[in-house]
Amino acid sequence: MALLLPRTGVGNFTAEIVERLATRPGIELVAYAATWRGRDRLASVVPAGVDVVTRPMAARPLRWAWQRADAPPIEWWTGAIDVVHGPNFVVPPARRAAQVVSVHDLTVLRFPELCTDDTREYPALIRRAVRRGAWIQTVPAFVDDIVEAFDADPARVVPIRYGVADIVAADATEGHRLAGGDRYVLGLGTVEPRKDFPLLVRAFDAMAGGDRDLRLVLAGPDGWGAEALTAAIAGARHSDRIVRTGWVDDADRAALLRGAAVFAYPSVYEGFGLPPLEAMAAGVPVVATATGGVIDTVGDAALLTPVGDGDALTDALRAVLEDPAEAARLVAAGRANLGRFSWDLAVDDLVQLYRDASAARSS
Repeated sequence: MALLLPRTGVGNFTAEIVERLATRPGIELVAYAATWRGRDRLASVVPAGVDVVTRPMAARPLRWAWQRADAPPIEWWTGAIDVVHGPNFVVPPARRAAQVVSVHDLTVLRFPELCTDDTREYPALIRRAVRRGAWIQTVPAFVDDIVEAFDADPARVVPIRYGVADIVAADATEGHRLAGGDRYVLGLGTVEPRKDFPLLVRAFDAMAGGDRDLRLVLAGPDGWGAEALTAAIAGARHSDRIVRTGWVDDADRAALLRGAAVFAYPSVYEGFGLPPLEAMAAGVPVVATATGGVIDTVGDAALLTPVGDGDALTDALRAVLEDPAEAARLVAAGRANLGRFSWDLAVDDLVQLYRDASAARSS
């Protein structure tokens, strides 16, 4: 289901690995989506040569069943397979296949109030998967926490750093057109409480009076809790310079990143933090909160502020916008930081994980 549009961060992760797995020698890929309404769209978003499950999989009843029993198995839909990978916190049980589940962060345990009812089902599903021998793929920052939270075998919790697309050639002019101006702060992501876009609105509003050309652009689909952002914008003194684009496709996303004066990532909590890396790939300075996996992802290539501290966020944004030398330093540090990340290397590690999981299942 993560592959279907509009994609979130997990969807982008899934799309990147599927694209590369589809071209790997010796890998036969079958795509499935646990969704009733989106079941007919999967074939249109996977690469050529990928087999697609066409038999319907209804998410809600399947999750209910998978919390209570190790059935129905994924082979009902796929036929015989060696490994089943659940890229979005849920992996189906299997008759004979090894199971791998991606756990990108621990928001549901650390901040359950920021999660939907569906998301709050993840811990029970993960624990049951672990009990039946599933392997967990995560990012480096969360290995120890996952082992503790789910009583998992440390040998079966595998850290993999993700990659980032090269978008430096994107059209900045198109980004300026979408933003309605040449100078803007960009926030990118699904509108939900965890992203704390209302804090970014207040930080922007605090400095916009002294920078008449500055705009704030918020790009991403509404998730849940979007009313708080709507209220924050309505109460802003400079709301006429705040743009909400809604969901944008990959080309517009890249253009908005390339054209931004600074990228802001004010999240309460994150797993990996792909958008800051995308901003670095676009040659844009980054301001982010010091939370979760973001700290490892950005290294020393971003200005980090405490979670929820609007004054610190305002000061950091102002430091980048008013000091070209500081902006240039962050851009250079961002380019250097990108050398630690590669989707091809991530998929190398993922294929090795599949082989290890399959070998353990067979032994």
